[in-house]
Amino acid sequence: MKTSLRLRYFLYLCVLFVGCTTGKNALQKGDYDAAVSKAVGRLKSSPQNKEALEVLPVAFDLAVKTHLRKIDEAKVSADALKWESILYRYQQINQLSDEINSCPSCLNLVPNPPKYVKEYEHSKYQAAEARYLLGERLLRENNRQSAKTAYNHFLKAESLYPSLKGVKDKIEDAYWAAVLKVVVQPAIINSNMYRLSNDYFQQQITNYLATYKGNTFVRFYTEAEANKQRVRADQLVELHFDDFVVGQTYVKERVEKLKRDSVVIGENRQGKIYGTVRATYSVFEKQVSSSGLLNFAIVDLSTNKLLRNKKLAGTYVWVDNWASFKGDERALDRQQLAVTRKREVMPPPPANLFVEFTKPIYAQLVDHITSFYSRY
Repeated sequence: MKTSLRLRYFLYLCVLFVGCTTGKNALQKGDYDAAVSKAVGRLKSSPQNKEALEVLPVAFDLAVKTHLRKIDEAKVSADALKWESILYRYQQINQLSDEINSCPSCLNLVPNPPKYVKEYEHSKYQAAEARYLLGERLLRENNRQSAKTAYNHFLKAESLYPSLKGVKDKIEDAYWAAVLKVVVQPAIINSNMYRLSNDYFQQQITNYLATYKGNTFVRFYTEAEANKQRVRADQLVELHFDDFVVGQTYVKERVEKLKRDSVVIGENRQGKIYGTVRATYSVFEKQVSSSGLLNFAIVDLSTNKLLRNKKLAGTYVWVDNWASFKGDERALDRQQLAVTRKREVMPPPPANLFVEFTKPIYAQLVDHITSFYSRY
C-alpha cells in the first residue's frame, strides 16, 4: 500500500515537473512570456517533446498579441512616461523572438518571428524625450527639490538615449541648481599660542569636507574656495572655541603600609632566622587634564535663521604613575618594586595636549554634519 502511494506521488511530481518545464502551466495561468521561454528551453534539450511543441506556437502568438495590445493602450494614455512602458513591451517581443531564433526546432513552429527593431529604437528616443521635457519643466520651477527631480529625469533620459541633444548640459544645470552650497568658516580661537594646533584641527575638518560623500546634493567650501569660485552660498557653518583649558595638573599620593612575614632576616648556628619586614610604600599619580568647548552653528543665509546650534565638548587626560618606599624593599612584591624604579615623566607639550582634546570634538562634529545634511 505504501509503495503504491509513493509511486502515485512520484508520478504526480513527474507530471508537474514536465508541465513546468514545457510551459504548459504558465500558459494556463496566462503568463505567456514564461510559457514561451520554458517551451523553448524544453525543445532545445528535447526537440520532439509533444507538450512543448503544442505550447510554443500558442504561447508565442498570445504573448505577441498581448504586448501589442498593451502598446496600443499605452499610446493613447495620458501618462507622461508611457513610452517607457511601450519600450518595455517591444523589448519583450524582441527577446522572445531571439529565443525562438536560437532554437532550430522552434523555427519550424514559429517561422520568422517578428522583431520590432525600428519601433524599439523610436520608443527609446520618445521615452528619453519625455524625461527630458519633464526635467525642463521642473527646472523652471527654480527650487532645489524640483531641480533634484529634474536631475534624475535627465539622467534617465541619458541612459535611454545617450546621444540625445543637450542632455549632458541639462544634467549639469540641474545638478548645480539642486546642490546645497555650504561655506564652512575656520574654527576661531582667541589664542596665538595654540594657533598651530588649531590649524591642525582645522585641516582635519577641511580634509573631511573635501572627501564628503554623505549626500550627492551637498557641497562644502572653505571661505577661500567660495570667494575664488564666486559661490553663492546657501548656508554657513560657524565654528568657535568658546572655552578651553590646557594642562590642568593634579597629583595624588596614596600611602600603603606593607609587611611580609617569614622572611629570612639573618642566620645563626641553628640556621636561618625568619622574621617580619616592613616598608612604607607611596604611589603617585599625576593627571594632566585638557578640555575644550566648540560652538557649532549652521545658519541659513537666505533667512538668517539659526538651523542648528550645539556645544561640542572634548577632554583628554594624560596620566603618569611612579612610586617610592621607605623601609625594607623585601616587603614589596615584584610589581610594586618595578613601579618604584620609574621616574616622573614630563607631560606632552601644551600644543600636543590641545590636539588631543580636539579629537573627540572632531568625531562629534563629523557625526553632526553627516546627520544634519543627510536630509538634504
